[in-house]
Amino acid sequence: MTSTPHGLRRRWLFADQLGPHFLDHPDQPVLLVESRAAFRRRRYHRQKAHLVLSALRHRAAELGDQAVVVRADTYGEALAQVDEPLDVCAPTSRGALRLVESRPGLEVLPHRGFVTARDDFERWAGAQRGGLRLEHFYRTARRVHGVLMDGDAPAGGRWNFDHENREPPPRTPRLDVPGPWLPQEDDIDAEVRADLDHWEADGDVTFVGRDGPRRFAVTRAEAVAALDRFVEHRLPTFGRYEDAMLAADPWMSHSMLSAPMNLGLIDPREAIDRAEHAYRTGHAPIASVEGYVRQLLGWRDYVWHVYWHTGPDYRESNALDARTPLPTWFTDLDADAVEARCLRETLAQVRDTGWVHHIPRLMVLGNWALQRGYDPAALTDWFHESFVDGYAWVMAANVIGMSQHADGGFMATKPYASGGAYIKRMSDYCGGCRYRPDVRVGDNACPFTAGYWWFLHRNRDTLSPNHRMAQPLAGLTRLRDRDALVDQEHRRGQEPP
Repeated sequence: MTSTPHGLRRRWLFADQLGPHFLDHPDQPVLLVESRAAFRRRRYHRQKAHLVLSALRHRAAELGDQAVVVRADTYGEALAQVDEPLDVCAPTSRGALRLVESRPGLEVLPHRGFVTARDDFERWAGAQRGGLRLEHFYRTARRVHGVLMDGDAPAGGRWNFDHENREPPPRTPRLDVPGPWLPQEDDIDAEVRADLDHWEADGDVTFVGRDGPRRFAVTRAEAVAALDRFVEHRLPTFGRYEDAMLAADPWMSHSMLSAPMNLGLIDPREAIDRAEHAYRTGHAPIASVEGYVRQLLGWRDYVWHVYWHTGPDYRESNALDARTPLPTWFTDLDADAVEARCLRETLAQVRDTGWVHHIPRLMVLGNWALQRGYDPAALTDWFHESFVDGYAWVMAANVIGMSQHADGGFMATKPYASGGAYIKRMSDYCGGCRYRPDVRVGDNACPFTAGYWWFLHRNRDTLSPNHRMAQPLAGLTRLRDRDALVDQEHRRGQEPP
């Protein structure tokens, strides 16, 4: 049995626990495991596989002799090679948690990497009457943790600056802001790329999406550099256009920190404190800072807790009885098969980078899937596999609840369905598209506009008790061309638009 400094056990770090806050002492001994089976179970985006493997290997290089690195087919095989006491911070998926809890002698510590603890959320949830709502959780979390508070009042006099943060994009191809921090690949990245090529050539694993230069941080130093770049140069303009889309500017003013944060390289409270400091020192306006804090302390923590609070059955929710299999052009990221510019450009960016920001996810990809009745569990898997920042806990509430309304209203009080008018207002996609957002029937009918009304037609009985859907459903009854529209969309089926 190997002795360890400071009386600490060797800490097993999963690939999403790679930051210093997952250790109890800088010198704590570490176990890192590369499991081939983890890449074999799903058809991940090539760049996601690269990112995870690169992050693991960079962490091993940083730790040197402090880390034991085991490469094995499964985690079980790897653990069989380690003959010393281990502990582990509770992992972020139910499957991994079952694994670690089943290992004799492996001490499982509480979760890290989120601002609010699970027990605190459950106490809050137990005190709610009339259902759980993100806004209520967010305000409570700000009070408890003292974030953007002036005494008992919210900074800036309001809890919510959404109105200021929903502007359409400017009439320019790109925002006039410095670009995001981007990494320089190194020898470890070259080794990772060669290994992935070899695994794929052997038929051991399969990937989706294109290989490409790494665009996200994989080390603590890189993640801090990316955070510095965002706070200093991009946070001031983040809020105003956070819901806008520009075809030639996929990054806009977004932080590009979701992937390294979900690898555990940045503690979310660290990013929150940096953003608040920018507001307190006059560097960034309250609307931008509140919008960013809402994404972390509000949304990120909330969907994490919903994953555990709702249990494994939540993923099988299907309140709208959506059963359509995902078409291959969609799952294969075949953007070239698509004519509708918004969907084509969004799929192409996922294909090329493994990432788009939250509005293309919700109002293009999610909106399309909702309108077409794609199976929500299969769609959740697709988002998990195709996005560099996708994990089981991330996608459950985001897709099942927010995007597909499959939970019947637990996450959102009405479906996030919209026609082409929303996309026209919030993007520049429609200007270069052969479809017209104000036309719903005919050769140039916008598939999102037609799809919106087809969605309402199919789900009118299920949605009719929802008072927030009364006006759209009343509009459906007034459509003179409803029969022609329904026939058109039936004939279109699952062909790419």
